[in-house]
This record gives sequence, structure tokens and C-alpha cells, in this order.
Amino acid sequence: MSTESVVPAARFAAAGDLEHCIAQRPDGVYADPSVLGTTLIAAVDAIFRAGRYFAGVDYPILIKALYGHGPALPVGPDGVPVVRIAAAIRPFDPVRKALYRAVKISGGWADYMFEPAWLPDPADPEAPEQLTALDVDEFIADVWTKGVRFGIDVDAVRAAMAAAHAGRADRVTVARRLDPVPGVDAHVDEVSRDIHRNDAPRQLADGRLDLTSFQNRFPQIQAGVRLLQKIAATQGANGFEVSGSALPAAPGRDTDLAPYAGPGTMVERGRDGEFLVSTQAGFLSVDAKTSRVSVGDKIVSHDGVSARTTGNLQLTGDYEEFGDVQEMRTLEGEGIVVHGDVYGHLVSRGGTVLLHANLIGGSVANRRGDIVVRGVASNAVLQAEEGGVTLERAENCVVSGTRIRIGHAINCEVIGDEVEVEIAEGSAVAGRRVTIEGTSPRKQNEMLVAVLCPEGPHIEEVIAAVGQRMAQFEALAAQLKTQMEAMTSKPDVRRYLMLASRVRKNEISLSPEQTRQFQRMGQDVGPALKAIGEVSNKVKAAEAQQREGAQMLARLEAQRVDAASVSAVTVRLVQGETQVRILGYSPAAGSAPYRLAPREIRTRLRGPQRGELLFAGSSGQVAWNSADALSQG
Repeated sequence: MSTESVVPAARFAAAGDLEHCIAQRPDGVYADPSVLGTTLIAAVDAIFRAGRYFAGVDYPILIKALYGHGPALPVGPDGVPVVRIAAAIRPFDPVRKALYRAVKISGGWADYMFEPAWLPDPADPEAPEQLTALDVDEFIADVWTKGVRFGIDVDAVRAAMAAAHAGRADRVTVARRLDPVPGVDAHVDEVSRDIHRNDAPRQLADGRLDLTSFQNRFPQIQAGVRLLQKIAATQGANGFEVSGSALPAAPGRDTDLAPYAGPGTMVERGRDGEFLVSTQAGFLSVDAKTSRVSVGDKIVSHDGVSARTTGNLQLTGDYEEFGDVQEMRTLEGEGIVVHGDVYGHLVSRGGTVLLHANLIGGSVANRRGDIVVRGVASNAVLQAEEGGVTLERAENCVVSGTRIRIGHAINCEVIGDEVEVEIAEGSAVAGRRVTIEGTSPRKQNEMLVAVLCPEGPHIEEVIAAVGQRMAQFEALAAQLKTQMEAMTSKPDVRRYLMLASRVRKNEISLSPEQTRQFQRMGQDVGPALKAIGEVSNKVKAAEAQQREGAQMLARLEAQRVDAASVSAVTVRLVQGETQVRILGYSPAAGSAPYRLAPREIRTRLRGPQRGELLFAGSSGQVAWNSADALSQG
């Protein structure tokens, strides 16, 4: 190793010299951080080819400064990188340079044969040569001029040199190529927790778990929520041959957020990135085939309703299902559209229930809306409390509603206000106004038709009785209020109540002595307050009875209008044994005659009948209405 004096190097400010970007300072050799890369490579190459080398070289820092590979450069107090590449620049003694052999470069690596090194004795050239040690710093400078400028394994070189000095020769791989790292493709990440479904069992109010329902199968999103973020593609990291030539990395491929934007979402670009954002509040859905994200008032599902996919559903909005609703599953919502077959139970609180396929063994109930089945309804129950039911074909079904339209009814029980059936076979059909194109029995089932006519107590009498009862409760409430006013007008009671109200509202604060006096006042008027409370409860009870009576009157008025309408039945073609009767009902009962449980409907229509028989025969026509019957009677 050379022990000659340090060779001075040009400062950063020097001009006209390749080494102007390298400076020798008292504490080491520094490179100008503003000209790292190609300029520094040329300067280092000039130093090595001029017969000099870096003593105490910091090889990782040198490679980072030359090629940009490796850990980040240290930063000084001023925030500027500090690039100390060596301790000093020294001349490379030609005698020592001759100790270093050729390096073999092949296939992305460089091999070197390390052997013991010998030098003549400077004091006695004729004496036998002396064993000398190779130097890592000299080795780096020597192999640079032989084409190895990147990827030297300094630790392996140092270990091989120590082994050679101990008399063990060995061929060692001293440098390796760095393969490029391809860039990462742009991709999309979820940024909202609300986007995830929660398929854990739903917890009930009493703490128990409902194993038939999921916690949150269909997430709800507010407007302006960031749902997805585009993570930009990376350029990758270049590799390097041992010669220092760059191996370009393949950049990552870009992607576009626009295909992910469905109805109710939009792509928003800002300083902090590119996001898919909801433009309205509603239910979130993701198309499994296209990955489009939508937010809308209606839930759209393609998975079907089953124990595996959704469990039982209790929803607050409209729902559209493209799969099947399996048996023993319940779907509750507003408007419901199902494209697959329904084997389970649908419950709507309002809106239209539309089934594009079949209803088999299940049920549909709609409290305020219509039911439409475009396929076949078989062994099912369909009930629309305040709406209509439209069926193409019904077999062994119970159907009730205000308006009923059936193309072909077989072995069904049908009851409603207005009922129209094109072909009825072996069915029991009842309504205020019934129209059937053709009837016939079906195997063991009779063909029964009934027209609903009001009977029982006259509804005006019931309305008068309810009105009289309401007047009694009104008088009682007025009497009790007068009694309570008299009780609260007593001076001591009134004074206590006023003070208690102000204390309760924090309008005044009482001292300890005043608090004791206030408590004594409460004890003195305690019996009177108790009596006032009892009278107040009686007033509330009387007013509650008044409200209930008003609601009953409203229902009775509706029933009176309904009872005043004409009942009629028309059968245009009787093709088998058919019976047509009058089926009485009481408007005073307060509810429509078709609002019954399925079992009660079957019993009422199929059970023993006491109404007047209008027709019994196997052929002919039937046309009857209550107005004509009254005029003829």
C-alpha cells in the first residue's frame, strides 16, 4: 500500500477541469451534490486514469453519487446532501499497480484470481521478494480502468485479499450485475371502510345473534365520499451492468378510473390524487363482471338471496335481484323486483313487487302497493292490503287484494274488492265486483264464486254509537281539566309549582337553607300534588280514547262509502258445475273482508256457506248486481 503524500484536487469552484466537482477537504474528499451522475463519473474516471486512487473510499456513497443506486445520501444541517466519497486522493504507485491482474467479465459478473503478492525489497533489490498485502482502494481504482465500475462486493474482495496474504489463492466473483426492477402497474385501492360488506351475523337488540341475517350486506354511502383511489404506476428502478452501463427498467402500465365509475359516482382529480367519489347518497353496488361501482336509491344484486349469499334481508329502499330467492329466506323492503325464481318470502312496505319469473312455494305480501307476477305462481300466497295483484297463471294459490287480475286460476282461493279472472278452474273466487270469462271444476275441487255483500248492524248505527262514546270522553276530559285547574289554583300549590318549574329550568339557584325550605314546601303540598297527578293521568286516558275513537270513525266512514257501492258478479261462460252465492260481511267490523290470514280465507271460501244461492249449474251465464236485486225485491 502506498504511503505517499496526498495529491491535491480541484475545488468545486474550479473551472475547465473534469475534476472541478471533486474537492479535497481536511476531513475527506467530497463531491459536488449538484453535479452527481454523468459529470461525476467523468471526473472519477479522469482521476483513476491519471494514476490516482481514492484512499478510504466509501464505496456505497460513491456508487450512490455515480449511479443513483443505494441508500439515500446523508443530509447536512442546511438540508443539502453531503457526499463524502473518500478520505483522500493518493497517487497509484505503478509498482503496486502491477500487482493487480486482469479481471474476467462474463455473463453479468466479474471474477478475479487472488494470489499472494510479492514486491522487491527497496533496500536490497537483489534480495528475495517480500510478501505484500493487496489494498481494496487500489483494487477499486484498478478494475475501474479494466471495465468494472459497478457492483463490487467490497467485503468479498477484502476477505479474498486477506486469504491471499495468508497464502491461499482463490478465484472470487468480485462484482455482479444489478438487474432492473420493473415498475409497478397503476392500480386501484379502496379508501372507504363503508365500501365493505359485513357478513357477520346480525346482532339483535337483546344481544343475541340472528344467524339467518347478515350485519350489513348492502352498504349505504353518503354523497361526496371517496370510494376508490388510483395509485399511479411507478417507473421502476434501473439496473446496471458491472461496466456501469444502465439497464432500463420497464415502467408500470397506467390504468384509468373511468371504467369503474357507474351511476352515482364520478372521477375526481386533485392535488392529493385521483379518486372515485360518490355523487349522491344511497346504496353501493359493485358489478362482479365489470367492477363498476354504483350508488343509487335501489339495491341491485346478482348473487341471489340465500343462506350463503345474503341471509334474510331487511332493507330500507328498493331492491332488484337478478338471481333466485331461495326457500326459507325472507326479503323485506320497499319496491322489489326479482328476475329469478322466488321460493322464499317477499315483504314490501310500499311500492310495486314485480316478479319476472316464477313464484313457487313462497309468498308475497305488500302493505301499500301492487304485486305483479309475469311467470307462474304455484302453491304460493299473495296478499296486497292496499293494492292490486296481477298474475298470468296461478295454481293452488291464495290471493287477496283490492284489485285482482288473473289470466288462469287453477285450484286457487281468491278474494278482493274487484276481481277479474279469464279462466277459473276448481277455484273459490269472491269479491265485491267479480268478472270471470269462464269457469269449470278441476278434479275434486268445486268451482265456487261468491259476491261480497254488506250485512249485519247498520253502519250508521255503529258510527252514531262511536260518536256518542267520543262525546262522553270529551265531556269527561273537560270535567277533569276543570277539576285539575281548581286544584292547581290554590296559593300554596301554585307557588310551589312555579318555584319548582324555575328550579327545574335552572333559572334560579337555591342556597342550602332555601333548598331545605323548598323541600318542606314539597312535603306540605305532597298530597295535593299526588291528587293532581291522578287527575292528569285520567285526562290523558280520556284524550287517548278520543283519538282512538276518531281513528275508528275514519275507518267506519270509509266502510260506509264501500258498503254503499254496488256488489256485482258476472260469469260469461259456465263450462262445468259451478255455484254462485252471496257471501255476507260486516262493514262495521272496521276492516276489508279480504284482509284475512290465508288459513281464514280458505275456510271462509271453501267452508259451509249460508248465503243466498244465485246460480248452480254446469252451463250458462251469470249476471247479478245488488242494485237490480233491490229494485226487484
